[in-house]
Amino acid sequence: MKTRTLAMVSAAIEAATGVALIAAPDLVARVLLGAGLSDSGIAVARVCGFGLLALGLACWPGSDDATPQATRALFVYNLLAGLYLGYLRVGGGFVSPVLWLASGLHVVLAVLFARPALR
Repeated sequence: MKTRTLAMVSAAIEAATGVALIAAPDLVARVLLGAGLSDSGIAVARVCGFGLLALGLACWPGSDDATPQATRALFVYNLLAGLYLGYLRVGGGFVSPVLWLASGLHVVLAVLFARPALR
């Protein structure tokens, strides 16, 4: 898969997740984690949504290929998110099966970004 296409897919996923967190943070938490959020959790989730939306927009490739900075940022984000979501499912006490899907998707994206990010 070309780096540009990979960056577009990953950036679109992050931007969409950001919009979902801004619009309905409690719903996203219930689907992803199987647990609701407190009022302060909703506030933090919305700020996280702002960040994910910004990451998606910043990493969207231009007319050429994805920039090295965007590729590295998406690699690091996907690696850390995949590992942390996997940890939440295995050792964090969260039981939602969606966590496996989200963790796996992020790990796969990180693996695909590894070569172009570490060039």
